[in-house]
Amino acid sequence: MENHRILLVEDDQNFGDVLRSYLEMHDYVVTLAKDGLEGLDNYRKGHFDLCIFDVMMPKMDGFMLAKEIRTQDEEMPIIFLTAKAMKEDVLEGFRIGADDYITKPFLSEELLARIQAILKRSQKTEIKEEEKEFIIGKYHFNFPLRILTFEAGGSQEAKSKLSPKEAQLLRLFAIHMNDILPRSEALTKIWSEDNYFTARSMDVFVTKLRKYLSLDENIEIVNIHGNGFQLLVKAGEEA
Repeated sequence: MENHRILLVEDDQNFGDVLRSYLEMHDYVVTLAKDGLEGLDNYRKGHFDLCIFDVMMPKMDGFMLAKEIRTQDEEMPIIFLTAKAMKEDVLEGFRIGADDYITKPFLSEELLARIQAILKRSQKTEIKEEEKEFIIGKYHFNFPLRILTFEAGGSQEAKSKLSPKEAQLLRLFAIHMNDILPRSEALTKIWSEDNYFTARSMDVFVTKLRKYLSLDENIEIVNIHGNGFQLLVKAGEEA
C-alpha cells in the first residue's frame, strides 16, 4: 500500500523540520512549505491525502489557505496547528471545514494519533461513497431505486419512494452514519451552492427524512448547531 502523502505548511523552519522528520519516521511522505502561498503552490502541483496548516503565517495564513483548497476539494482532510487557543479561532477553523485543531505545544504522539484517526475515517468514507445500498437501523435503503424499506421481524412492513434530493441527502447521511454531516458538504454536493435559501431547503428535506425514519425509535437525526446534522443509530441496531 502506498504511503500517505501529507502537505505540512509551517513558517517556523526548525519546528517544521522536526515535525516533518517525525512524520517521515512513521512512514508518511511529507512536503514542507514555509508559508501559505508556497503551500498553495505545492498543493496545486502535487497529490496529498491530508494537510496540516499552521494558522499564523506570512503572505497567506492557514485559514485563507484552507479556504482556497476548499474551493477545489471539499473532502481534503485538514488539521490546523496554532499557538492561539481562542474560542473564536477554533470556531473559525471548523467553519472553514477543519477536521481537527491542535494547540501548540502538543505531544507528537497526539498529532500522530489524530492523523491516523482522520485518515482511517476518510478511507471508510471513500469506500462507502461507492456503495449503492445501505442498512440504517431497521431500514434498507436502495439508493439507485430511491426506495427506503422498513423491515422488522424478517418482513417488509413499509416501503417509501424518495424524491431525487431526498435520496441524495439520505445517502450522505448513511455514508456519515453516527458522524457529523457538515451542512456545507450537503449543500454543495446536492444543491451546488451554500446560501441561506438552500440551507432552508435542506432543513425541509431533513424534516421529511425524520418522518420516513420515524418507525425505528433507535434512529434520530440531530441538529449540530453551527455545523450540520448527525444521523444517530444506536449501537447494535445498524445491521
